[in-house]
Amino acid sequence: MSLLDKPSWNLMERSLDASALRQKVIANNIANVDTPKFKRSDVAFEELLQDQMHAGTPSIEGRRTDPRHFVIGNSTHIPNSEVIEDKSTAINNNLNNVDMDYEMSLMAKNQLKYNAMIQQMNSEFKKMRTVLGGR
Repeated sequence: MSLLDKPSWNLMERSLDASALRQKVIANNIANVDTPKFKRSDVAFEELLQDQMHAGTPSIEGRRTDPRHFVIGNSTHIPNSEVIEDKSTAINNNLNNVDMDYEMSLMAKNQLKYNAMIQQMNSEFKKMRTVLGGR
């Protein structure tokens, strides 16, 4: 059994992956702000996770310490991030829909979320280190 093989760790890992992908997508949007007919993209993760969490009936999941154990309840599947292109709008005369102010605010928001998740992971590692150290 791995100490890091828990649903909360997997969720934090996927969240960090989504945040890193979002940073790349926003940087690509900013780099193409003057490219004619370029359409901005965004990353959908939180929406997919919310839909997944509300899709079924709430149930209790049994913890398995061995793969041979029976599965009790439904295991929540953590969705992967998806890059979605916004083709519906046009801001400039060249049919480009990238707004530099909006993209910069999204980048700052994403950076804050990423930093908060990293602090949470560090806190969890510190707790685990304390438990394993016996202090």
